[in-house]
Amino acid sequence: MSESLQDIARRLVVPHKGILAADESSGTIKKRFDTINLTSTVESRRDYREMLFSAKKAMHDHISGVILFDETIRQSAKDGTPLVKLIEDAGSIPGIKVDAGAIPMVGFPGETITEGLDGLGKRLAEYRGLGARFAKWRAAIAISKVLPTAGATYANAHALARYAALCQSEGIVPIVEPEVLMDGVEATHDIERCQAVTQEVLRVVFEELVRLRVDLTGMILKPNMVVPGKDSGQVVSAQEIAERTVAVFHASVPTTVPGIAFLSGGQSDEEATANLSAINQIKGLPWPITFSFGRALQAAAIQAWGGKAENVAAGQRAFLHRCEMNGLATVGEWTDAKEKQAA
Repeated sequence: MSESLQDIARRLVVPHKGILAADESSGTIKKRFDTINLTSTVESRRDYREMLFSAKKAMHDHISGVILFDETIRQSAKDGTPLVKLIEDAGSIPGIKVDAGAIPMVGFPGETITEGLDGLGKRLAEYRGLGARFAKWRAAIAISKVLPTAGATYANAHALARYAALCQSEGIVPIVEPEVLMDGVEATHDIERCQAVTQEVLRVVFEELVRLRVDLTGMILKPNMVVPGKDSGQVVSAQEIAERTVAVFHASVPTTVPGIAFLSGGQSDEEATANLSAINQIKGLPWPITFSFGRALQAAAIQAWGGKAENVAAGQRAFLHRCEMNGLATVGEWTDAKEKQAA
């Protein structure tokens, strides 16, 4: 008997594990490869993902699921093993990014709307046949003194809800990702502004999810943490970030949601880990709270690998380290001392 949406959702947010976002678009992965002077080709992208997915201890112990790009879910390792099978053999769940990216929203300067709903039902059916058991759709919410507008917030929330409903109709768990951007239009907003905007965005998102009859027990929320804008100059502690973030969740996220998996959203590797750990030190959380990191899990690994076959083991060690540190953070046990001791 196949797993229910609720079973899959719960497996994605178990303690000590989180979700690897390996769904970089061709343009994004090229930028990552540029930092190591590696040409982005079908083969180099395959080799990089294979390095991560074949890191057995990291994957088995700390990665509950992997979000894939369309190209990646169809690829096989050098020995012919489908990359999806590598993920499944490690005990992780394959997932797929299904949005088509954010474009400028007509009539709303500085704001975007995410595309990809046309034909999504058919694509989801195909992805399920390729092994995907969950999906992801990202809405990018610009923030400033006057943004986001109610119109852009509603439009993106509505698209997220339509996507989520389509996913569930195909037996796929939707990851709902409304990201209030840390590096928004001006990136000078303070943490108080981020808190207010994040709370309102999540309120509207859940209002639309309920309106479109999405089963909240069969989804995962992927939000931003409540942090100041990148250029705000405001310095805040991990504890304050944790308290403000959890306050937003208590105000906006129904307790029936099976779990919350954070994006890193421009934070450094250690910042994202430290903040996640501080959040999980707060007592009485009604949701499992974990990570769904991309760059914050991969940055050290890609540098250690450098695009060279002889460095695969080094890349996997770097990946394991970040996975271990974030695994500790899912239970509130990460410390700076453990970070340095394990490095």
